[in-house]
Amino acid sequence: MVDSEPAGDMGELLEAADPEFREVMTCVFDIQAHETRAYLALLDHPGSTVEELAEELDRDRSNVNRSLTTLLEKGLAERERRLLDPGGYVYQYTATPLPEAKELLHDSLDEWTERVHAAIDGFAAE
Repeated sequence: MVDSEPAGDMGELLEAADPEFREVMTCVFDIQAHETRAYLALLDHPGSTVEELAEELDRDRSNVNRSLTTLLEKGLAERERRLLDPGGYVYQYTATPLPEAKELLHDSLDEWTERVHAAIDGFAAE
């Protein structure tokens, strides 16, 4: 499956009459479309391993691993280590629940808006 690239910047998002959730998420969190896709796949498949998610997304494991790292950094996923019976372990990933992700979106957008307002207020009259 090929990632379609939704609106990724604020200009495109502002011009979109009815932006999709994934477009808003990609823009506000400044993440790539494939990372948003990984988040949405994790919502549908909580507790997935990198290998399982790679198969679901039809992507290379290393690319999925990088997407998951980004999601962890943004607070959009959690990782738990599961011990295997024959020894060793595997990490399982779960998406941050959608209501919490929406709250993170609001918080991020509010922070950005405050910075823009401060920048506007800081402009000197010419």
